[in-house]
Amino acid sequence: MTTKVRMTAQDLWRLGEGDVRRELVNGEVIEMTPVGGVHGKITLRVSRKLVEHVDQQGGGEVLVGDVGFVLNLPTDPERVRAPDVAFVASDRLPEGQLPQGFLHGAPDLAVEVLSPTDNPVDIQQKVRDYLDAGARLVWVIAPAARTATVYRADSSARLLRETEALEGETVLPGFLLPLAEIFR
Repeated sequence: MTTKVRMTAQDLWRLGEGDVRRELVNGEVIEMTPVGGVHGKITLRVSRKLVEHVDQQGGGEVLVGDVGFVLNLPTDPERVRAPDVAFVASDRLPEGQLPQGFLHGAPDLAVEVLSPTDNPVDIQQKVRDYLDAGARLVWVIAPAARTATVYRADSSARLLRETEALEGETVLPGFLLPLAEIFR
């Protein structure tokens, strides 16, 4: 009988960046397919606006490029998720600095941009993981539908249409990004 070895976040880190995007769920490495052009364009637009806001207002770091977060969930303390875009408040950074490795805990804001190959159940699990680990806000942007869904730590959610805007709420006060700017 063969027994599967349960991987840890440190094992995942040792695999290195390589050509494949990876997350760690229940001790198993999940490989994700590369994203397409629309996904990349939308991720860039969202991250650029967030960086502009944070550069002006301060308060934390905006991260892109599938940065790993060890979520320390009760049922899976080694779970590593990598949002498309993330914001981490300064007071949650160890010694006010970004670590060389994965970050521990959820980002304050996690952004997922849907791709045609994404499984809706998997995306909902990611949202739940972020929120259960302490994220205060999660945005799921759906390019094909030209919508975004905002999930909050209080378990509320709201669907936004193209004529509406993403708001930073208490996580990024004063931040406003009309969806029409993302989808143009």
